[in-house]
Amino acid sequence: MKTSLMTMTAAVMLAASGQTYAGVQTDKPFIGKQEITIKDGRLTPEALWAMGRIGSTNVSPDGKRIAYTVSYYSVKENASHTVIYVMNADGTGNTMLTTSATSENSPTWIKNGTKIAFLTSESGSSQLWEMNPDGSGRKQLSAHPSDIEGFQFSPDENKVLFIAQVKYGERTSDLYPDLDKASGRVIDDLMYKHWDEWVETIPHPFIASFDGNQVGDATDILAGEPYESPMKPFGGIEQLAWSNDGKQIAYTCRKKNGKEYAVSTDSDIYLYDINTKQTRNLCKEDAIDKNLGYDTNPQFSPDGKHIAWQSMERDGYESDRNRLCVMNLDSGEKIYVTETFQSGVDSYCWAPDSETLYFTGVWHATSMIHSTNLKGEVKQLTEGMYDYTSVSMLNDKQLLTMRHSLSEADELFTVDLKEKHKVTRITTENDHIFGQLKKGKVEPRWTKTVDGKDMLSWVVYPTDFDPSKKYPTLLFCEGGPQSPVSQFWSYRWNLQIMAANGYIVIAPNRRGLPGFGMEWLEEISTNYGGHCMDDYLSAIDDIAQEPYVDKERLGCVGASFGGYSVYWLAGHHNKRFKAFIAHDGFFNMEQQYLETEELWFTNWDLGGPYWDKQNPAVQRSYANSPHLFVDKWDTPILCIHGEKDYRILASQGMAAFNAAKLRGVPAELLIFPDENHWVLKPQNGVLWQRIFFRWLDKWLKNNPRNK
Repeated sequence: MKTSLMTMTAAVMLAASGQTYAGVQTDKPFIGKQEITIKDGRLTPEALWAMGRIGSTNVSPDGKRIAYTVSYYSVKENASHTVIYVMNADGTGNTMLTTSATSENSPTWIKNGTKIAFLTSESGSSQLWEMNPDGSGRKQLSAHPSDIEGFQFSPDENKVLFIAQVKYGERTSDLYPDLDKASGRVIDDLMYKHWDEWVETIPHPFIASFDGNQVGDATDILAGEPYESPMKPFGGIEQLAWSNDGKQIAYTCRKKNGKEYAVSTDSDIYLYDINTKQTRNLCKEDAIDKNLGYDTNPQFSPDGKHIAWQSMERDGYESDRNRLCVMNLDSGEKIYVTETFQSGVDSYCWAPDSETLYFTGVWHATSMIHSTNLKGEVKQLTEGMYDYTSVSMLNDKQLLTMRHSLSEADELFTVDLKEKHKVTRITTENDHIFGQLKKGKVEPRWTKTVDGKDMLSWVVYPTDFDPSKKYPTLLFCEGGPQSPVSQFWSYRWNLQIMAANGYIVIAPNRRGLPGFGMEWLEEISTNYGGHCMDDYLSAIDDIAQEPYVDKERLGCVGASFGGYSVYWLAGHHNKRFKAFIAHDGFFNMEQQYLETEELWFTNWDLGGPYWDKQNPAVQRSYANSPHLFVDKWDTPILCIHGEKDYRILASQGMAAFNAAKLRGVPAELLIFPDENHWVLKPQNGVLWQRIFFRWLDKWLKNNPRNK
């Protein structure tokens, strides 16, 4: 990919002393593509943060051009910046369009491909703008009172649908206007916090007119309703859709709040009529089967006769299999067109013929692109050790997709539907970095479990691996608990950077992970201390038989449920490991039940509240709380947590650290006051990596007893 260096240089020079753009003065520096020199071919935290991260994509109406975003990060500035690129559909002519100091997002072709609409906060809040396909002619289109977070134009472009936050609940100042500076919150129901925020606003969908020059006054189609659409914390514009005639909007919503919201995953697809302002519930009122699980992400077929969405069957089970549901809008008949695919649908799109859908899904630790027709006949279209993470129509002959692996960051590819599904790479965003790197070999490894089943793990070997030598080896414990250990790429839990630091890494697809059938997936529920933990020990014991694995230098690391796994294994490993690292894991399961917000998760996975003494599954769950086995802790442990993590509170990590210190076990606590369940700020990310490897090197490389 070629970028205009002159344009970028000019932008950087302008930003050096602050920049005036569109009448707004900003002191923010321009953060563009990062150049870095790699020493000895070794992947470092700085190299990870220097990589550009490809985001959203949008195809021009004629299928000949692609607009997409890339986010760049600066460790020095401790900030990020998102820019918009445009290229031809074959990857040629790649040009960066935006050089302001303010990020631009969500590029969308409008006006028959003569303009690109996008979001930017240049005016002081996130608003809708447009520009020419060469980046010129920037013009603000909206002036909504609050930030616009996502948008879709109607098919005729006379209207625009967008997302904005609305006030939720009462503030202290509403109760007592004279106490406008008081910080206390008065809470009278559940779901008052969620993931990383105190819930004081919720997203709503708005409709506004558009005359080609300005977005008009907007109407909240959920006005007066205290419900989210799209749903927090991860839902976006993909949860809303225009009908082909522009007369209706399909939206995703879980019409519950408070305690009812906290214990249920029962969301539905609603159809809103713009003219009558009437709403239909497609999952309840118009459906033969009254589905009770997650229903999300509607898309109308090109001919307008059907609507598709992703559908989970069971209420309260957030990791249920995501089926692809198709409804006939005239008859209300629903069919599930991916039933022969024994895993979940992660993303999908319609083909132009309205008879075929393309989707991505995980099977045997890779995420591939598949097709299905309305008869439910599923075919796999791609292969290899990769994860395809998105799919959309480029034209009637090609798909546009994003792909990564354990050894490659995201890039954009095309899939030829006519030529034996030929896959062609069309971006080279990070080639200037990967061209300098030595990567560790990645291999699949099958292991027999304690009950005689076959388990697949990924093994990543150190760069310049020599089988005649012995290496410290790490067991990687996955989170979720039902997230796949596929060919994932991570900017923090990156297995290649562990290999670059001289460690062999084994990452098992233990019980509870998707891609190996529903029985394998569901065996973890109410059985956290069961076969999933046996599987971890089977994986590390199996690879420890290899002559190049040093049995005296084994470590164990993981986050979220992986953090729980580390805490649990610390009390059950029988001296296998010499070092542990747990990030954002729960330590005391009774404490976790009362501290977390999404109670549907703990109700399903743990069976319910710990005071249900008559339920054997519940009692089994809480009997496997890691804090009950601290008396057996004897191995150095590093605990990491973010104080803005409202999913698993930082008190869990602090309690684990305190327990280790009181037991006389060597321990460290890395606490981030400004991070949530993840570590998102560049300097915090680099700090995380440095402390991570400092701890492992101390106990697995430099400890005298390990020499």
